[in-house]
Amino acid sequence: MYDYLHVEPRPRVGRPVQHDPREWRVTDNLPKPVPVTSPEIDAFEAWFGDIFDQLFGDRP
Repeated sequence: MYDYLHVEPRPRVGRPVQHDPREWRVTDNLPKPVPVTSPEIDAFEAWFGDIFDQLFGDRP
């Protein structure tokens, strides 16, 4: 059904993706410690609060 709508993916613009993980390089230029804002903490607690409670126990 709806076979008439077949959209081809757009060609990728720019440099080709490196598919060999041995060639990947990860860099970290973040400050130590990484600054985290209060709204970011609230978002993590809203989405992952149950998981945090299971991992770390209920804390006041």
